[in-house]
Amino acid sequence: MNNLPEIFEDFSESRKNGFITIKNLKDDGKKVVGTFCTFTPWEVIHASGAAPVSLCAKSDEPISEAEQYLPRNLCPLIKSSYGFAITDKCPYFYFSDMIVGETTCDGKKKMYEFLGEIKNVHVMQLPQTNKGEDAYRLWRNEIISLKEKLEKEFNVEITKEKLMESIRLRNRERLALKEFYELGKMCPPPITGFEMYKVLSGASFKWDKEAEIKDLRDLVDKAKREYEEGKRKVSKDAKRILITGCPMGDATKKVIRAIEENGGVVVCYENCSGIKEISRLVDEDKNPIDAIAEKYLNIGCSCMSPNDNRINLLSELIDDYKVDGVIDVILQACHTFAVESYKIRRFVNEEKQIPYMNIETDYSQTDVGQLNTRIAAFIEML
Repeated sequence: MNNLPEIFEDFSESRKNGFITIKNLKDDGKKVVGTFCTFTPWEVIHASGAAPVSLCAKSDEPISEAEQYLPRNLCPLIKSSYGFAITDKCPYFYFSDMIVGETTCDGKKKMYEFLGEIKNVHVMQLPQTNKGEDAYRLWRNEIISLKEKLEKEFNVEITKEKLMESIRLRNRERLALKEFYELGKMCPPPITGFEMYKVLSGASFKWDKEAEIKDLRDLVDKAKREYEEGKRKVSKDAKRILITGCPMGDATKKVIRAIEENGGVVVCYENCSGIKEISRLVDEDKNPIDAIAEKYLNIGCSCMSPNDNRINLLSELIDDYKVDGVIDVILQACHTFAVESYKIRRFVNEEKQIPYMNIETDYSQTDVGQLNTRIAAFIEML
């Protein structure tokens, strides 16, 4: 599983290789804006001329340092993100001129207060619901506030034309990513879930979007060509698994491995490190601020109440990808996803009539044996 084809390795290594790229961009005078969440509007940052980069950390390496300031029973994603910030082990944080956070959970919004002592932090106040005109107006105003903050900090003007240009580019990237992850609809798929994860997680660290779009299309063409030639990476008997829940990172590859080493294949990732944000485009026919507000507000995250958009997307994906079972990956102390798991289980079991299991884990590798046992039993049951 670790021996990825060269083109997959390119995406897999993009986060690490991007360290040099981001330094070169800084040396050339480009501004860098760190982000933590898919709710942060990429198009607005890009239209300012800055490079948006993800700071959302998914490793247990700096957690012990973070726990000197943050509670031990806090979500590992928050502790990891803060730990990388205070230890200067993350070049992306180091080179960021500004950081944009959003109030998706209480732990993150309190952590941003500490980050604000180190860096220039702008926090977007996300509504707790995407229902109604009041929520839309609040979020639209937050996007305008971000636009004005970027203009002031970087001494630029974010025009309607620049926003439209960024919208079109990002939509083209989303479509290329969509074409790639839809390879998972094929039976059996021409790529493994591990390969799909590597590309989806690495794409955000490729700053030349035109080159990335070309690489994605080349990758899709290659996969389809080899498939037509009769090459099969995945057994036709492999059980088709959809992963939902919290963002996944290198530390949670243990879940993918457990699935794909025990007779399953991950055909779809319905989470914010997967296809949740990519699945919907920004409307290019509307006023750009309105269109961006509408698109991002409708991301189906568990921080929203009610969260009908997650159910609707799950329903569509389960049917389109011919899913045999759903695995819900929940990070320890992520209360919104943990509470919502009951609703997801009921929907998957009763309405879609397929098996469901949830896994609560963190970024350590101490539960690998237990995960293998539980997931092997789940897949055997399928």
